[in-house]
Amino acid sequence: MSRRILLLSVSAGAGHMRAAEAIRAAALARGEAVEATHLDVMDFVSPAFRKLYADYYISLVNKLPAVWGYLYQVTNDADPAAPMQKLRRAVERLSTRALRQKIRAFKPDVIICTHFLPAEILARMIRKDDLDCPVWVQVTDFDLHRMWVQDHMAGYFAASEEVAYRMQAQGIAADTIHVTGIPIMPAFGQQLDRRVCAAEYGLDPARTTILLMGGGAGLGSLDTVAERLLALGDDFQLIALAGRNAAALAGLQALAARYPGRLLPQGFTDKVERLMACADLAITKPGGLTTSECLAMGLPMIVNSPIPGQEERNADYLLEQGVALKACDAVTLEYRVGLLLAEPERLQSMRARALALGRPDAAQRVLATVLGN
Repeated sequence: MSRRILLLSVSAGAGHMRAAEAIRAAALARGEAVEATHLDVMDFVSPAFRKLYADYYISLVNKLPAVWGYLYQVTNDADPAAPMQKLRRAVERLSTRALRQKIRAFKPDVIICTHFLPAEILARMIRKDDLDCPVWVQVTDFDLHRMWVQDHMAGYFAASEEVAYRMQAQGIAADTIHVTGIPIMPAFGQQLDRRVCAAEYGLDPARTTILLMGGGAGLGSLDTVAERLLALGDDFQLIALAGRNAAALAGLQALAARYPGRLLPQGFTDKVERLMACADLAITKPGGLTTSECLAMGLPMIVNSPIPGQEERNADYLLEQGVALKACDAVTLEYRVGLLLAEPERLQSMRARALALGRPDAAQRVLATVLGN
């Protein structure tokens, strides 16, 4: 009989969901022996709770990042037994009844949480003898917030040795901690041919290529950032990802007409790994999943305008490991890009460090640990 795995995540930002999908992909690769189902907790709560928990979070980190940074630290330092924390957990319990009913009906053999909210809910269910399957927790940043730490968990998966050390300091038993990295999709672990990938997009594989994965947060719009970078010189080509932002894509396409052969605008794509295979440097926000994908691809980074909290901690880790530089505004970004373009040996050293640090098999290792094989 197949093992039934339930993956629980929260659509407050894309990273938690992508980590769960990566584990689900690893399960699918095992064939009929494993049945994996991924649920978004926000699909089982009231519209009001979803707006407060997911939508308000996204709005806060985009518009008031300093406030988010303050809340991140306050909640990390809070005593779990404090009245406000008890009230928060009570609201969560009242708002997630449908989720608990779904879990009981699904009858999983094992549960993996890629967000702390379901882990906290399930810890109480275990304590009340309302759940009898093991629950595992996958931390999705190079940092450990206190809310990830819950009682009665079967085990934890850490992004790095440092996160594992911090887990032990929080009282988690060492033999339940596994340093696997952050799960990413299997495509980022493939050996991709740069020449083949470049040909797919009309890029010159011999030319230095920069991948721009986001503007905003002090840098300006994507087309503004792209224009400033292109003005640095004509010895590189630029790929700019606009995602589902139609206005940003239109601005980039207009700019590309002024820089023929130098700018490749891209809308939403599920082939990011093929664009990364064409690139020598990525400019990106330092989310746990995106940076893990870059590391797996051996792609050095300039991390731009990290929000206070988990992104700042991710950026610190990447800088300390020598795989990234940081830019907090457009002028600094220009300087950092110019610096690396002028020092190709430094860029190559960063690439080697990134490859050594990457963990493209994280999802497979998580699954093997959970299943005991």
